[in-house]
Amino acid sequence: MFTTEMVNRLFASFDNTRVLVVGDVMLDTYVWGSVNRISPEAPVPIVAVEKREVRLGGAANVARNLKALGAEPVLCSVVGADARGEEFSQLLQSENMSTEGILQSSHRKTTTKFRIIGNNTQLLRVDDETTEALSASDTRDLLQRIDKIIANGNIKIIIIQDYDKGVLNKDIIEHVVQLANSKKIPVAVDPKKQNFLSYKRVTLFKPNLKEINDGLNLAVSGENKKAVEDAVSKLQESLEADIIMNTLSEHGVFIRWKENESYKTSHLKAHVRNIADVSGAGDTVISVAALCLAEGLSPEDMTAVANLAGGLVCEEVGVVPINKNRLHDEIVNTLTY
Repeated sequence: MFTTEMVNRLFASFDNTRVLVVGDVMLDTYVWGSVNRISPEAPVPIVAVEKREVRLGGAANVARNLKALGAEPVLCSVVGADARGEEFSQLLQSENMSTEGILQSSHRKTTTKFRIIGNNTQLLRVDDETTEALSASDTRDLLQRIDKIIANGNIKIIIIQDYDKGVLNKDIIEHVVQLANSKKIPVAVDPKKQNFLSYKRVTLFKPNLKEINDGLNLAVSGENKKAVEDAVSKLQESLEADIIMNTLSEHGVFIRWKENESYKTSHLKAHVRNIADVSGAGDTVISVAALCLAEGLSPEDMTAVANLAGGLVCEEVGVVPINKNRLHDEIVNTLTY
């Protein structure tokens, strides 16, 4: 629990915190419109286009969330040497974020997700992407950029955002984690299936229930608290992670952390929301959790704040960053005494 003064200090501490974000980036492209009839050609709705929009997505949406909270994100990733890659860099610059960590590769295309939204409801998504692993030369070039950014100093925490699009591989993950640990920089991870068990000895590991089931070949239900706890315990033993935060959608969040050579657990309930779209909620949760972790919050307080943030962005249509003032007020109204 917090006091209002504690919340004010926490939010002030976010300002200008340098965060390195490594992972898969993409463009989120939206076509918004209204639906008034069904096509005579096939049983599908006809969307009368009213607006088009392109946003930064994937790990870049993590960076947007950090920026919205006042932090200074430094994004490291690979895009294509194509028109969309140029558009990505321009969007990054338009939001006053550095492109120093962005590598444009002739071996890849820029991942783009097209979403068709009619009457404020997502009707269709089309993915145009490359998911092959990085080439050896691209891996080397990306690591050089990461090393240079870390060497320049003042990175307070590192977020690894994995979308299984090929930018992250075992070599990059191990290199980043080992370097971070040697410099005592905490590492927070939002994983996907392919590299799930490669994130050894990180500070915070934040899978959702599907990712734990896929990564450990399980079929655990979020309603079964004992099964969730057993799965998280098994995962933590395998990864040697300090904190496992398992998001369970409508069943809340389960967290297990190491404290004084033993483990503690907590289960936070979900807050009732008018859910419009869950897209990007995980990006918000890892962003907020990482900043709270960097500022020394306890695992329970960190999880409570991140849980609120994830719920708030689910009330918006499309992938959007958290609103700092709204999150501040939500914490004051919900978590203070």
